Amino acid sequence: MSETNNNIGLKVGLGILLTLFLVTAFYTSKLYNEKKETEATLVKEKKQVMNDLNIMAKQYDDAIGENDIANDKLVEARERIQGLMDSLKVSQNSVGSLWRYKKKYLALQEEMDDLLVENDRLKVENELLATSLDSTQIQLAERSAFTDSLLVQNTELADVVKDAGALQTIGLKGYGVIERSSGKQIPTERARRSDKVKVCYTVAKNVLADAGDKELYVQIIDPRSNVLGANNQVEFEDQVLNYSLISRFNYENRNLNICEFVAPAGDDKFEKGRYIVNVFNENILISTSEFSLK
Repeated sequence: MSETNNNIGLKVGLGILLTLFLVTAFYTSKLYNEKKETEATLVKEKKQVMNDLNIMAKQYDDAIGENDIANDKLVEARERIQGLMDSLKVSQNSVGSLWRYKKKYLALQEEMDDLLVENDRLKVENELLATSLDSTQIQLAERSAFTDSLLVQNTELADVVKDAGALQTIGLKGYGVIERSSGKQIPTERARRSDKVKVCYTVAKNVLADAGDKELYVQIIDPRSNVLGANNQVEFEDQVLNYSLISRFNYENRNLNICEFVAPAGDDKFEKGRYIVNVFNENILISTSEFSLK
């Protein structure tokens, strides 16, 4: 009887162990399958986030490529996206990690929307500015041609040309001169014989301009694109002008002939080649001319 009970107890124990084993195996298999499904989902979502970032990066590339001068804000945002993509490639496939990348992606998406709107606005403003500059250059060319035509017909007519109160120059020319000890100056086209460069022009009469002390900036550029003379700088808001000398004079609302001189630096001689002479009224180019030294 005791042996029979023992056999029964053994069978019951084995049955329980088998049940526990089967239950454990079932849950282990279930957890394994769930893990695989979770990993597959994370991999899929990771690829989706990477794809979204690639699309965003392409939009930035297109926006940057549309501008001749890169927008610093767009370039910086594009670099942040690339950094996030590089980090995502080596990140672990976890829910917490993927969620952090999604949050960063959403923040970048919002930033991109704002930057692209701002970029479109700047493009429109730049196009309007370019149109305005083209119109101004055309008007300046037409005015210069009109003035030259009047000077050919009758120099006295040039005395009454109006320029909305701004000083204008005519007859700008430059050439080399040999300077004698007596002070006499002899024009020359020889670079090595030139002691100075002489620049002459006429400040045209303008009844709308205020009389008094005035100044214009003269810029002489040698064949090597160097600015001769003082080569000082003056700033006008966001523009910097390098000039050779400041031509100062007293303006009395009538034609005024002016000549200025620039010597080479130190013991240097003038270079052979083409020289450019520009005259600026503040930061506005009002006259330009060329000459050559052999």
